[in-house]
Amino acid sequence: MSRSPQAVAEHYKQRALGDAILAALKAAGKDVDHLTPDDLAPVDEFHSGGRNATVRLAQLAHINGSDRVLDVGCGIGGPARYLASTFGCQVTGVDLSPGFIDAANYLTARCGLSRRATFRVGDALHLPFEDASFDVAFLQHVAMNIADRASLYAEVRRILPPGGRFATYDVVLRDGDVVYPAPWARDASTSFLLTEADMRKALEQAGFQTVLWRDDTQIGLEWFQRAMAGSAPSGPNLGVVMGPEFQAMTGNLARNLGENRLGVLSAVLNRN
Repeated sequence: MSRSPQAVAEHYKQRALGDAILAALKAAGKDVDHLTPDDLAPVDEFHSGGRNATVRLAQLAHINGSDRVLDVGCGIGGPARYLASTFGCQVTGVDLSPGFIDAANYLTARCGLSRRATFRVGDALHLPFEDASFDVAFLQHVAMNIADRASLYAEVRRILPPGGRFATYDVVLRDGDVVYPAPWARDASTSFLLTEADMRKALEQAGFQTVLWRDDTQIGLEWFQRAMAGSAPSGPNLGVVMGPEFQAMTGNLARNLGENRLGVLSAVLNRN
């Protein structure tokens, strides 16, 4: 996670990111001709907690097969593929990075999920969808890269109908200065974190009512501790996508959590 998703996508503009991932999986003994979302989970979940965090947030949001889900800042499509394959719902992923969208579509086709999970390039502040197009909006570790938080939440609200659910899993400021570089930013100039109180205020001012608000910092920290202790599954990890400094960046995030400089929270809200 040494660079922002946009920078990584630019790096891979002239390379086949999807093929690089398949090569890493093949080297680890995976059958790349018969891929599943679980095979890709170690390399396509760009947030603390990995697949387990996506599973928890989906459960908290009560995703079901009839839902139309929008994954905002979808990366290369890991959470979208999980939701589509597990619940049978229709999922659309949107990301600012064309390279990530190309990889998302490619890998989703390799998993046989293209009818349920589709992806397109788009800006989270100007989502390319009609009002009330989705039942659920899913957002994980994206908001800290967006300075205009009010516009982000207003756009999410716009694409939901009254009563629509917004499930978010994000990093918040706690006590002390953040240690950079971190997974989402090399320094504070490109990091737009809010305190937990300010984040909740911004969501409520945007027209959302809180259904669930949960501190998952300890869960995230334990996940990092297991990974750094070597007890995480061996084989490809996010370093395949994010570059050789991945370990250093995740180490800084673990330190920020452990020293209470940052926190991690999960929230589910309803659109008023």
